[in-house]
Amino acid sequence: MSSAFTRENDDTESVEDIGERPVSPHRNLVTPEGLAQIEHELEAARVAFAKAEHDRERRAIALAARDLNYWSARRANAELVHPIADKSEVRFGHTVTVKMTKGKKESFKIVGEDEADPAKGLIPHVAPLAVALIGKEVGDKVEVKHEKAEIVAIA
Repeated sequence: MSSAFTRENDDTESVEDIGERPVSPHRNLVTPEGLAQIEHELEAARVAFAKAEHDRERRAIALAARDLNYWSARRANAELVHPIADKSEVRFGHTVTVKMTKGKKESFKIVGEDEADPAKGLIPHVAPLAVALIGKEVGDKVEVKHEKAEIVAIA
């Protein structure tokens, strides 16, 4: 057969470069909002996978399958944790406000890894800052962004 009639492997069909999304080895603690986010992402992955299969797009199928595997695993090992009502010390799901040495206040909510968004003040429970905050009380000192800070509120 002439090579003029064979299809070259184009980049839109290549699937060799698509690896699995790594699943964190840490406990998958989630807030109620985090669980809802995982369920939303899982449903979106199911829809994307069905569409890709319908359209018979190999790369889209591989990408959607990767996401479906990831979100299925995250849903399967999710541990729903409702924030503890006792705000005497920092726990998972709490929002902590700290006052920096120059007087600026910043707040951080300790959440699950998949719902973390540092730009919005949502930090994963496994992040060094969250680990430093958990168990602390109002008045305790912690290091935040390479400077000393004091916990001024726990909500």
